Amino acid sequence: MEKDTERALKLFIVLSRASKVVLEEANRLIESYKLNPTEFAVLELLYHKGRQPIQKIGQKILLSSGSMTYVVDKLEKKGLLERVYCTEDKRITYMSITAAGKALIEEIFPSHEEKISELMSALSESEQDTAIELLRKLGLSIKNLS
Repeated sequence: MEKDTERALKLFIVLSRASKVVLEEANRLIESYKLNPTEFAVLELLYHKGRQPIQKIGQKILLSSGSMTYVVDKLEKKGLLERVYCTEDKRITYMSITAAGKALIEEIFPSHEEKISELMSALSESEQDTAIELLRKLGLSIKNLS
């Protein structure tokens, strides 16, 4: 049992450190455009999925509603997205990316995509597939506990 615990702790530390360095490196490019990673995630989601209700955006990028409002307000002030009020249901507000937001994502995303590919290239295609499977399995098993 002690070996199992040691292994689990070692895995946790290795996974945490790897995640930290990958995120730091990936976020460096995003931050050079005066965006934080959460702002980028919102813009990227709206760019690829189209307008979304604010609540859905928060769920998809794992952000609380209070934090979501703050991020949306900042992006709106920068002119990168806009609120679109639902005419059928006044309780729903959609967020839509503006032309300036689209232009920014189109400028950033190719380099971001290239950087992610470069960061993951330390693993072979087969190793990447295995990592995806294992990390998905880990995430789902934890999600099922709660």
